Amino acid sequence: MREEQSTLEAAVSNKNEQVSMKFVTLVSMVSALGGLLFGFDTAVVSGAIGFMEQHFDLSKLQVGWAVSSLIIGCIIGAAMSGLLSDRFGRKRVLIAAAILFIISSIGTAIPETFSGFVIARMIGGIGIGITSTLCPLYNAEIAPAKYRGRLVALNQLAIVSGIFLTYFVNLWISGAGDEAWGIASAWRWMFGVGAIPGILFLFLLIFVPESPRWLIKQGRPAEALPILLRIHGEELAKKEVVDIKHSFEQESGSIRQLLGPGLRIALIVGVGLAILQQITGINAVMYYAPEIFKETGAGTNASLVQTILVGFINFLFTIVALWLIDKVGRKALLLAGSALMAISLLVIGIAFQSGHASGPFVLIFILIYVASFAISLGPVVWVIMSEIFPNRIRGKATAIAAMMLWAADYVVSQSFPPLLSSAGPAATFWIYGSMAVLAFFFTWRVVPETKGKSLEEIESLWTSKKQADPKLSPQADAL
Repeated sequence: MREEQSTLEAAVSNKNEQVSMKFVTLVSMVSALGGLLFGFDTAVVSGAIGFMEQHFDLSKLQVGWAVSSLIIGCIIGAAMSGLLSDRFGRKRVLIAAAILFIISSIGTAIPETFSGFVIARMIGGIGIGITSTLCPLYNAEIAPAKYRGRLVALNQLAIVSGIFLTYFVNLWISGAGDEAWGIASAWRWMFGVGAIPGILFLFLLIFVPESPRWLIKQGRPAEALPILLRIHGEELAKKEVVDIKHSFEQESGSIRQLLGPGLRIALIVGVGLAILQQITGINAVMYYAPEIFKETGAGTNASLVQTILVGFINFLFTIVALWLIDKVGRKALLLAGSALMAISLLVIGIAFQSGHASGPFVLIFILIYVASFAISLGPVVWVIMSEIFPNRIRGKATAIAAMMLWAADYVVSQSFPPLLSSAGPAATFWIYGSMAVLAFFFTWRVVPETKGKSLEEIESLWTSKKQADPKLSPQADAL
């Protein structure tokens, strides 16, 4: 009899978990669409920049500015996102970001001057900076601890899906006419189609709930409880409300709090990983992939096809990361991925230095590099950034880390064209490779493991009085 009752309880529990996970997954997928916009803007410029260079007669410095002007907006958007979302809520600010992206997509498709294009790109950058910060943060705040890694990493899957699909769109648009048509019109269509996912994101955001942790922070637990009930069930939802309330009682919510003992390490982890994600060179490859493949002797069409292959590998191994992140853990993926990235970049540099860059050799190791990034620094950094900071300060702290990520992205994207032409491809890839080595040792020594812990449990890692105990420090492998 007891066995039958136990079996019945387990079945009911599994059914409830399936229902709650269906709700959470659907909501997380809508939020992650912000990543699709991010991916679109990352990839669209790689297909358009060659045509734009000729249309506007751009210098190498202006080519870099055409790419990185978006990132100036991203830095501004990320910097604003914490304060705005803490005041107005995650959902309302994401809706505003979607509107900015739609305006930018139209604005970048119709300019008659290069300056007009840059202004429109910056507007879109503000929207992307906001979504890149708040979409993973929102998913972290709404997800159960057991599945938080993969649900937050949905944002990265949306990013690479946007990149992959946009490569196809670029290839299709560029093939719709001759070279003269491409220079006059193709790049406009490439940017303009971005309004479609922007409108879809704006529409679907209407149906997602507000973050329950933000509602409790605002003193509105009665509104948060129904959302938590749909996620956790009655018993766990009530416990979650109590834990969240308690976490807010322990915090001041000021930036100064991040510089105090314990939380200072959290800030170092978040900002350090944000910068390392970019200075290992991934967006130099994503923004300028066709130009890199031209350095190996590939023609324009061949380089675009190879770029699509890069996007496919990025997409495929991000799916692998979603499967592994809550099984293997964040730290193990970061260590394995950064080591493989360093090796790949070293080999690519050697191939260019020795004059053996033609043929499939460089392509193979670029694909290994992209695959290694896709299972490690790509999704894992966003997951860790969204979960390591305490509740009251999470919006502001995540915004600081995201702002530093975009600042590093700006440096990489702005410096890549002149670096490639002056130092050469070999030295350029070796520089990025040395940064991948740095990422490996930074992860090994500083980054904690957060797999399976609730946001409040992660917070206790930094605030506990036992932090001084080496066995409980972030450097300990036990975490």
